[in-house]
Amino acid sequence: MASSSSGSRILCASFNQDNSCFAIGTKDGFRLFDAQSGSLRYERAIGAFSIVEMLFSTSLIAIVGAGEQPSLSPRRLCLFNFITGSALRELNFLTTILAVRINRKRLIVVLQEKTYIYDINSLAILDTIDTVPNNKGLCAFSPNSEACYLALPASTTKGSALVYNTLELQSLCQIDAHRSPLAAVVFSSNGMYLATASEQGTIIRVHLVSQATKSYSLRRGSYPSTIYSLSFGPSVDLPDILVATSLSGSLHAFSLGPIIEQRNRRPNKLLGSMIPEPINDAFESSYHHVVHNVSIAGIKSYVTISSTDKVQSSSPNSTIRSNVYIITGDGHFYNYTLNITSSNELSCNLQSEFNLIDTVVEDLS
Repeated sequence: MASSSSGSRILCASFNQDNSCFAIGTKDGFRLFDAQSGSLRYERAIGAFSIVEMLFSTSLIAIVGAGEQPSLSPRRLCLFNFITGSALRELNFLTTILAVRINRKRLIVVLQEKTYIYDINSLAILDTIDTVPNNKGLCAFSPNSEACYLALPASTTKGSALVYNTLELQSLCQIDAHRSPLAAVVFSSNGMYLATASEQGTIIRVHLVSQATKSYSLRRGSYPSTIYSLSFGPSVDLPDILVATSLSGSLHAFSLGPIIEQRNRRPNKLLGSMIPEPINDAFESSYHHVVHNVSIAGIKSYVTISSTDKVQSSSPNSTIRSNVYIITGDGHFYNYTLNITSSNELSCNLQSEFNLIDTVVEDLS
């Protein structure tokens, strides 16, 4: 994901598929970190990079230059082995590469009006999808090799998403999620659920991919705001929690279990899009928690939930405990622990933080 916020020191940031590591691109090069310890795993200072994507904890990364040096074209994708320090393969395109996604089966390359699907092992091109103009390279790709789904914007005027099965190489469904264009999309780790947010940013919706017409609405707020990033908690079934970071610098956390149970108890089970929004969203507001000032307002942020556990205590209440990682465009990393009890009480604790640029450079000198 590329960052264009004012004051940004990071050109891009991304977590790997199991959230154990993350990568950043800067004007000087790119860096790979261990998320839990914050230690620097690899650094290469050869110029500006706009895309850096890792493949789990392997030595393979996908990198794209920012175009500030002739050798780092934004139209060239390099598959790079950071252990040997060698380029494995390069793919060249006619226009700027806006996003790259990978898992153990597929390589996805997103351009403004085309998306290419490759076999990750042979790099044979499998399909080309013609898309609506996608200037921001917005996309979501499931890390799950079985539910290997890709989501792309299907409209420039409303919040519709095309869900594509990259294993069977066919369209799965189109989800009409919002009235205004999409701003953020993410799959759950199992590929079963898709979360979407529009440019309006007031409503986040969670969709069951196998039933494209079934959705759940989560109200972030009543005033518009840009949603920078979304993340589900890791789960083999329904994730316990969904988080979002926004322009205001706040972290929003939604307890999905109670929300979906409450919606399913309705006798008619009407779709979120069929109920007037003020009525529909009132049902979920009590399961929405806000942590203010997790980052500087207006600075792009990237969020992921690294782990989620159910903790039993001596009291009648159980607790959902989530470790939340946040990277900010001004070059900081934050590790928070969120605790949401079964009585719907929230506590948030900052476990660690470090500077991704200045402090690491000083430690290496």
